[in-house]
Amino acid sequence: MTTEARIVLLVALGGALGALLRYGTGAAFGRGPFPYATLVVNVVGSFLLALLLFHDLERGTLGPASRAFFAIGLLGAFTTMSTFSHETLALWLDGRSGQAVLNIALNIGLSIGAVVAGRWTIMLIERSAT
Repeated sequence: MTTEARIVLLVALGGALGALLRYGTGAAFGRGPFPYATLVVNVVGSFLLALLLFHDLERGTLGPASRAFFAIGLLGAFTTMSTFSHETLALWLDGRSGQAVLNIALNIGLSIGAVVAGRWTIMLIERSAT
């Protein structure tokens, strides 16, 4: 198997796992008046991606295969911009403009906050390791 074919396979496998995790998160939260499951996958996924990539920046231990599986496949399929966008518009069209704006603010604010928290976590780990 060529390197490129192996990378494609790893993205597909990671994507399948990420999609299953996202589906499970949605099932755990159920359908409610606010899209909490999407918020959770976006915030948790942002934090995990930050941990993964900032750790790699510090240590350089993440090879192309691991990056393909985890960052592109698993976390790419776990998080969801399209569902977030659809659910936000659905809230708006349903006359719940306040919840639509809250959904935007929470998804963007908490996801960026999760990336910052991931970066800080890696910085603390690196500091304690030296």
